[in-house]
Amino acid sequence: MRQVVVTKKGGPEVLQVREAADPQPKPGQIRIRVRAAGVNFADVMTRLGLYPDAPPLPAVLGYEVAGEIDLPQERKGERVIAATRFGGQSELVCVDASSVYPMPAGLSFAEAASIPVVWLTAWHMLIELANLKAGQTVLIHAAAGGVGTAAVQICKKLQARTIGTASAAKHERLRALGLDHAIDYRTEDFEARVMDITKGHGVDVALDATGAFKQSYRCLAPMGKLMMFGASNAVSGDKRSLWAAARAADKMPFFHPLKMMPGNSAVFGINMGRLWGEAELLGREMGELMKGFASGDYKAIVDSEVPFAEAPRAHQRLTSRGNFGKVLLVP
Repeated sequence: MRQVVVTKKGGPEVLQVREAADPQPKPGQIRIRVRAAGVNFADVMTRLGLYPDAPPLPAVLGYEVAGEIDLPQERKGERVIAATRFGGQSELVCVDASSVYPMPAGLSFAEAASIPVVWLTAWHMLIELANLKAGQTVLIHAAAGGVGTAAVQICKKLQARTIGTASAAKHERLRALGLDHAIDYRTEDFEARVMDITKGHGVDVALDATGAFKQSYRCLAPMGKLMMFGASNAVSGDKRSLWAAARAADKMPFFHPLKMMPGNSAVFGINMGRLWGEAELLGREMGELMKGFASGDYKAIVDSEVPFAEAPRAHQRLTSRGNFGKVLLVP
């Protein structure tokens, strides 16, 4: 089989397609012939040597796939989605049966593969942790990204008001998706705009994968919740820059409890990769998401499908901040 391998730390050119022996499923596992595999910003940070959970290099990345069951024979051909802890960017992958879900009818493999990481992340933050209610206001950073486009749709279904940051060229599509207020983070002070939109009250929930945690925290209303699930500002361009990473880290706050208590605020750190073993929790959340896809309330937003052989282009699409929705690798 073929795999996309991160051969060493560096630019997109360190991604190579290599041959490997076909994996054999262990007891309780299912082998899937992958038709599409998700690409996430964690992959970019791993390539740059900035992701602490990354496996030793060389390594095959990928947290999510869609494809057809290859083994066992009695289930051969079933179209499924699966959550993987690395290794997904391969033609064949073996995963625990508890991490495999039926593909919703009417979805392409690329659309299906775009669901596990970003939709589960958005749902987990908004529903499981924030307990979002109708009428509340949510700030969504990187609203045009994978998690962002999922969050906009979940908020719309729950009748929550949304404020999203994105480059101006993406605003029209975001409004069509259901975003209420769009902020161009390149030309506007998002903190000032949020307080203007909310008439000084602030937001009930802030979803931040950029690392702008100080400003996002200041945007919270009383009893507001900040969800920190990434630090894309630590990456500048396609090459490794320790200066950019250090500068981004220096801007991150330390949330002292004596300062948090007067504001009645909450701060959550989210890493869905660390929850892949919580089969009952993820199964329940995935079940709720599948209802939304079946009813037509949710739509998987695919930005691009990139062949394995052009894997560097998938990473460049993310680091350029040009994507609208999910970037997928296809064998």
